[in-house]
Amino acid sequence: MTDRSDWLTGTPRHDAATDRILTAAAALMAEHGFDAVTVDAVVARAGCSRATLYRHLGGRQAILDGVIARAAADVARRVAAAVEGVDGADRVVEAILTSVRAIRADPALNAWFAGPRTRSVDDYLATSTHLGALSATLTGLGPADERAQWTVRVVLALLTWPLDDADAERHLVRRFVAPAFA
Repeated sequence: MTDRSDWLTGTPRHDAATDRILTAAAALMAEHGFDAVTVDAVVARAGCSRATLYRHLGGRQAILDGVIARAAADVARRVAAAVEGVDGADRVVEAILTSVRAIRADPALNAWFAGPRTRSVDDYLATSTHLGALSATLTGLGPADERAQWTVRVVLALLTWPLDDADAERHLVRRFVAPAFA
């Protein structure tokens, strides 16, 4: 496949098609939840054919991976900016709380976590490769470190079962998570 610019868009066709498909899938996830992201729904929303979708991304799993990877990269950028120059327990506390805020601010991710829990969401989370990368960003440790994996579970718990306000979440994280990194 060539990466030439499209005469209409002025951008590489593959990039433009991928962006349009992922944007459509993210909108579906935000509006109707994780399980609404089907190949048929995405092609209808993106205004493309199934062949175009499969050519540029692949099937449903690749679409979900693309939406999550794009959103996770944004969350990771926000976390990296928030923890720049911060070390130890303070880094972990800020990383966790920044992650929670960034995920809640992203319409697709927020719908994913705030919406009804389904087996498919749990299965996706259990096999996601993005969680390891997020844990490394959160803690500065390797993704295999048990403390790094635990911080991801703390983020997921705060998203799944939010507290009444941000101050309560900060208190909980500072009191129970920070000591593991002191």
